Parts: sequence; C-alpha cells; structure tokens
Amino acid sequence: MAMTDAMTGAVGVASELKVIAFDVFGTVVDWYGGIAAEVERTLPGIEGGAFALAWRAGYQPAMRSVMERIAAGEGGFTLIDELHLGILEGVLRDFGVTHLDPVQKRELNRAWHRLPAWPDAAEGLARLKTKYTICTLSNGNIGLLTDMAKHAGLPWDCILSAEVFKAYKPDPRTYLGVAAVFDVSPGQVMLAAAHHDDLAAARGCGLKTGYIERPLEFGPARTKDVSPRPGNTLHARDIGALADLLGC
Repeated sequence: MAMTDAMTGAVGVASELKVIAFDVFGTVVDWYGGIAAEVERTLPGIEGGAFALAWRAGYQPAMRSVMERIAAGEGGFTLIDELHLGILEGVLRDFGVTHLDPVQKRELNRAWHRLPAWPDAAEGLARLKTKYTICTLSNGNIGLLTDMAKHAGLPWDCILSAEVFKAYKPDPRTYLGVAAVFDVSPGQVMLAAAHHDDLAAARGCGLKTGYIERPLEFGPARTKDVSPRPGNTLHARDIGALADLLGC
C-alpha cells in the first residue's frame, strides 16, 4: 500500500526527532469536562460548563499581568496554582457563591490537579515513549503537573514547566529551554499542542510542531475548527494518531 503524503513526510521527521514536548491543558487533559464536573459536585445549582469557561478565560490575562510586572521589576514569577486561585475568587463572586471558606476554595482550586486525560492520551503517550523522550511543556507548575500525571496515568519521562524557566509560554525561553535541558538542537524537538498560537511560537524558535485535534476542548457548545493550517510539521486526530504517523 502506498504511503499517504502525511506518512511520507513523517518518516523524515521521525529520523531526526529526539524529544516530543506536550502542551497539557486541552491537548492531553480535558480541562473543560474535569472542571465542570468538579464544580457541579462542589457547588450544586451552578452550571459547571459556564463556570469552567469563565475560570479558564482569566488565565491568559493573569499570566500577561505577571510577566508585565516582572519586566517592570515589580515582582517575581507566580505559579499557575496561585493564578488559578486568584481568578477563582472573581469567578465565585460573579456566580454569586459566597459560602466557601479559604480551605474549601483551595480544595476546589486543586480540581486542576485532578483533570481527566482524553481517552487516547495515556496509550498514545506510552507508544511515543518507546521511541522518543516525552515531556510536558506547560504553564502549569510542577506540583500540579505531577499530581495530574499520577491521577490520569500519564507516563511522562520528564515534567518541564514554565516554573523551570521562570517564564510562561509563548516566551522563547520555554521552547528553547526544552532543547537545552536535553542537550539537543531545537530542530530535534517537537511541540505537540492543540493550540495554533503555541505552535507558531514554537516554530519561531526552530522546533517542529504537531497539531492535535481537540474539537471539544471548550465543550460541546463551542466546538473548535480543527482543520489543517499551514506551518505545522504534522497534523493528527489525536495522540494515538500522532504515534501512528511517527511509526510508534
């Protein structure tokens, strides 16, 4: 049987690739489904999907604020756990939730540590691990990502985080930092992610990129356009399909 163009292209990529770094939230784990379910268990009567979307919506502005403060010499790096907690305070107010004490808020905040993996993730990662070093490259902090891996059965070789580089993606220090950690060239690293902006930033640093389709990342009412776009080295339906393309 003749190879497809995608498979033919993947053969050349596979021959030089050493490390596959994965974005995590949305790419490997289902943050929307996980947060919505925990919110509905913890806060009966609250629509979990709307709460999850509101909580996630505060993530990018909060990170930008931290990096602006650092650039101005007015503060240090902040872990995503603390950013999530700060965002949560505002979302609770917006949804009229006033009865949680600080301990209960921190426990709800740890829902991000317990997110479920997409059904294809653990098996697909295990297959890729037989041939490549696989690691996280997430803005999540190390403790969060470690708890998540244990909870969801994610077989990482290494957990890399914005916490290691003291910069959030898309800062070039994060992408180039992966290559430096493993002493390989940027072209021997692939970022696999479900987000085109993340992938574009990685390509700008010389990394290869693999797009993972996650049409339901924002829930069934907000399906994403996951059609191929120019620039990505590979395009895969899910992590298992990425393993197929790379011969794992």
